[in-house]
Amino acid sequence: MRNESTSTDMRSILTAAGDKTRDGVGHVGRIGYVEGVMSAAENPVIMYTTSWCGYCFRLKKVLQAEGIEFTEVDIESDPESAEFVASVNGGNQTVPTLKFADGSTLTNPSAKDIRAKLAS
Repeated sequence: MRNESTSTDMRSILTAAGDKTRDGVGHVGRIGYVEGVMSAAENPVIMYTTSWCGYCFRLKKVLQAEGIEFTEVDIESDPESAEFVASVNGGNQTVPTLKFADGSTLTNPSAKDIRAKLAS
């Protein structure tokens, strides 16, 4: 279903938009869901968030303290990402939702859950 040439083009956009800041987080603006998700090879974790989510804020701080790099995607800025989050959470746009390189997801996980997933 993915168009490889489009995906490659969007990878360069993601790289530009998702460059890591001082906090080690790749921030992604409005790009396409599929391209953004599939392009986060630098960071094996994609965290879907909203700007107002207290749980997201807490988990970001935990991941930063643990030295776990991730790419952050605000689902309010990307409707396709919001649809993805709903699709893996029983129709609810529950954040934080994390997606891993193997395609699996965790919703509002603990640091222990994330470390275990990354070790597997």
